[in-house]
Amino acid sequence: MICKKSLKWMIGSTLLVLVLSSCTAQTTTGTAGSPVATEQSQFSDPFAYCAAIGTIDAPDERYVGSATPEEVIKELREKAGIADDAPADWVAAGTVWRCMDGKVWACFVGANLPCSEKANTSRTPSPAMEDFCKENQNADGIPAAVTGRATVYEWRCSAGTPEIVKQLVTPDAQGFLADFWYELGAH
Repeated sequence: MICKKSLKWMIGSTLLVLVLSSCTAQTTTGTAGSPVATEQSQFSDPFAYCAAIGTIDAPDERYVGSATPEEVIKELREKAGIADDAPADWVAAGTVWRCMDGKVWACFVGANLPCSEKANTSRTPSPAMEDFCKENQNADGIPAAVTGRATVYEWRCSAGTPEIVKQLVTPDAQGFLADFWYELGAH
């Protein structure tokens, strides 16, 4: 028979363990064996965040650092060939970053690049492309303003019908246009 004093100790110990375990940040293992942070973890360093998170399309509430971290901007300037004299606030405003396979990947919007859009791999012309081709029966190309900047194809009009000329870019593993994204080194 368990005495009242032992029972109180066991209940108190169990509650203490439950309280302590709910207060600690936990990680689990992702598909590649890398740690994946739970919702209780918070990160201010983008490289530590991506290493822990694994893959995510945009930083979530677990990332508590600067929206456009200086180390991301600095390395993106180098990789994307952004001039050193380009205004820092302009570069920061056009920088987008995410995590893929535990690494930081960044894109600079620059001249209307669709950094935040997934690649459009549809081979079906949009109504806007069909309208354009009705008005431009044999246009050599359909402008990006009509096709959308995220299309992976070059389009033209042939006898009033939109058709694919060729594939220009490919999507990466997350579905973004691979040609515009740069993997940044771990720090």
